[in-house]
Amino acid sequence: MWRNWLEIYRTCNLSADRPMDPVSRWLLVVRCCVFPMTLISAAIGGLLAVTVGRFEPIPFLLAAVGLLLAHAANNMINDYFDLETGLDTPEYVRAQYAPHPVLSGLVTRGQLLRAILVVNALDALIALALTALRGWPILAFALAGLFISVFYVAPPLRLKRIGLGELGVFLVWGPLMIGGTFYATTGMLPGWVWAASLPYALLVATVLIGKHIDKLEQDRAQGIRTLPVLLGERAARALNAGLMVAFYLAVLGLVAARIMGPWLLLTLLGVPRLITVLRTYARPRPAAPPPGYPVWPLWYVSWAFTFNRRAGALFLAGLLLNLIVPIPFPR
Repeated sequence: MWRNWLEIYRTCNLSADRPMDPVSRWLLVVRCCVFPMTLISAAIGGLLAVTVGRFEPIPFLLAAVGLLLAHAANNMINDYFDLETGLDTPEYVRAQYAPHPVLSGLVTRGQLLRAILVVNALDALIALALTALRGWPILAFALAGLFISVFYVAPPLRLKRIGLGELGVFLVWGPLMIGGTFYATTGMLPGWVWAASLPYALLVATVLIGKHIDKLEQDRAQGIRTLPVLLGERAARALNAGLMVAFYLAVLGLVAARIMGPWLLLTLLGVPRLITVLRTYARPRPAAPPPGYPVWPLWYVSWAFTFNRRAGALFLAGLLLNLIVPIPFPR
């Protein structure tokens, strides 16, 4: 079964010749393949906490588990409301690149709704425990994240439909997740943490923009005004390429301002991958997927996601090396 789980984690899919086990079913339902972004955000918050010498493991673990549960709930909420509003159909992109929880028969609508309620209830217990430990700011972080998660697709706001979904993701995976983890772990929140959360927030935003570029034509036909729909494909591809470059500019700014140590420049090892991704974004999507490509008709989001994981891992490595073998700034 662990081979099933690894395949789902890597590709968002399970091969037809593999037997479906209960864990695999729910890994597909919650879309665990995109959890690395949340894990990286939580890890950044934790490592930043270590830099101030106030790392407390139990609050950190509670925060990290809470964020993973929140991400799982977010994915299920998106699928539930997009199905209820008639957006998700067998012909829509969501049901083509990976199994839709209900349309593929993995679960029923009722089971999906109950799972959403259970996961959010567990998250609420974690939030209350951390609030008892750290005070009301924990609730502020949790409620802000829940607001964006629910109204990303739910009426009356439907942030995705009015070009604000990408901004919401930037705020959640950056300041809210990284800043919230730092606060839960340390009980404090200095201003420099907000700045340190911005580079990775940019990377996560590129993943969603890439996905919305891939769905642009279908979204436009449905009246969904995502940022790529508003900008047009060529401009949206240029924007995403610019945000990937902006990640490195933000890292250089953090080091130049002496907010982060020089080891953060390790992220520059990801520039060769960046060049490959930028070349891909400069070209139209191919007419057919390469052999063995697992998530067609998605294309641009895959390149953004692989870049996210590479750059995010190097960002974490730089933070870790700043702690283990710090390099003093020249005076």
